[in-house]
Amino acid sequence: MIKLLIVDDEPIERESMQMILQKAFPSLTIKQAKNGKAAVEITNIFHPDIILMDIMMPVMTGLEAIEQIQSQHPKMKFVMVTAYDMFDYARQALKLGVKDYLLKPSKAKEIVAAVGQVLDEHRKEKSEETTRQTKQEEWTKALALIETDVVTQLLYDHVHEIHIDLLMNMLSIQSTEDQFVMVVLLPEGSGRYYSLIKEKVRKERSGWVGALYGRQLPIIVFRNREQSFRSQAIALAKSILSAADKDEKINWFIGIGNVSTKLEEIKQSYQESLIATMDTTLPVKFRFYSDVPVLDPKIERGLVKEQEKQFFDQIRLGEWEKVRQGILDVIQRFEQEGAHLVQTQQRALETLWVASRIMDEMGIKSDAPYYSFQAQDYRQLRTETMLLIDRMEVLYENHYDKTEADKIYQIQRFIKEHSHEDISLEILSKKIDLSPIYISKLFKEKLGINYIEFLTECRMEKAKKLLMDPDKSLKEISFDVGYHEPNYFSKVFKKMCGVSPKEYRKTLLNKTS
Repeated sequence: MIKLLIVDDEPIERESMQMILQKAFPSLTIKQAKNGKAAVEITNIFHPDIILMDIMMPVMTGLEAIEQIQSQHPKMKFVMVTAYDMFDYARQALKLGVKDYLLKPSKAKEIVAAVGQVLDEHRKEKSEETTRQTKQEEWTKALALIETDVVTQLLYDHVHEIHIDLLMNMLSIQSTEDQFVMVVLLPEGSGRYYSLIKEKVRKERSGWVGALYGRQLPIIVFRNREQSFRSQAIALAKSILSAADKDEKINWFIGIGNVSTKLEEIKQSYQESLIATMDTTLPVKFRFYSDVPVLDPKIERGLVKEQEKQFFDQIRLGEWEKVRQGILDVIQRFEQEGAHLVQTQQRALETLWVASRIMDEMGIKSDAPYYSFQAQDYRQLRTETMLLIDRMEVLYENHYDKTEADKIYQIQRFIKEHSHEDISLEILSKKIDLSPIYISKLFKEKLGINYIEFLTECRMEKAKKLLMDPDKSLKEISFDVGYHEPNYFSKVFKKMCGVSPKEYRKTLLNKTS
């Protein structure tokens, strides 16, 4: 609905103008003001789209009123209506951006024509603004998917060399030299808190938020050089925890990994943040990995770290024989170093607990493992540990006891049919009912490529077909194949195909001519 304000100190002029305009444009909502001062006051309440303004009026002239109104409403449109045919008035009106200038007495058709022209301009601008807002909303949604995809790629080794640098450059919050990972553990069914947490991180422009997998929400946090690492992490952790309802806060917990100096090595900080969440019963609902107690000072933490890194990958890929061997190696190392049996059992339990956390991350529900009794010797400890791993393997296999070929076909078909849409691992996992990590595993093992590479190949094949149509612009093609930024589309096309879209089209058209 378009609103119009008629400003004139003569009531008969206002009524006559309103009657003419209401007849010509029945959908208009029209109000009147008797002078410039009243026009300023009514405008602040009524917010008209167009104002028909007389010049010479008592209290405040029309030109003075326009100047005041424009300072608060710069996009408002004006048509001057005056009995004074003076160049100076016209010059001032044009300087103020007035759209038209009518002399009294004006014929009805002149009034209708002038207002009609301004209405057309207003509708065109509104349409363009709506289109712009729609594109901005789509781009904002795309950036949210890009952000979660970047986090997923960095933390879960799904990095695709063509995309990661380009994607990172598109994000509104840029990375810094140093960063660390926080993992937020939420109660079951707490997805409603996702947007609240994301908003807190975005408000502080402190990092990238990943997707919520199971109960775990990973966040890559960028170091603020004006604060110490611990004070920055504690402030953000408290801010995030403040989003929890009072009765649910007890079930929240945040693990904080060490600072990584390279974004490519951020996975280590992520693994550390998971380990930091092992004991969620602490009164303070967050813990730093550096505060996790070392069980035995004789055993170097660095050696265990490397074991942990391999262990994470083996669980995700379902390499259970390697998992068994890894835990046996940990037990053997403690035994050789002369550690107390109780300490060794505790260390083995922590390792199994991490395995359970990773399975939870993958969508595999499992109870936290525990020993039903204290082992009497190392042989008994090894036996009981292997039994716990056997149970975990059964849960893993039962979860994925499906026809992998059928799942691969479903994934490929979905990507091909929806390649023009914004597709992330999170979206795929919901459509196919598999965890994002397992989808990535299927791609690597069965197809030998990354899921992003397959998506990109689908988009590039579609782009090649569309480039055969000389009437389609590159901007149209980029949107048709799923890219919101034509420049980004061109960069990806050139990296994948060796030539730019323009060069490819030129070569293609030369062959067919």
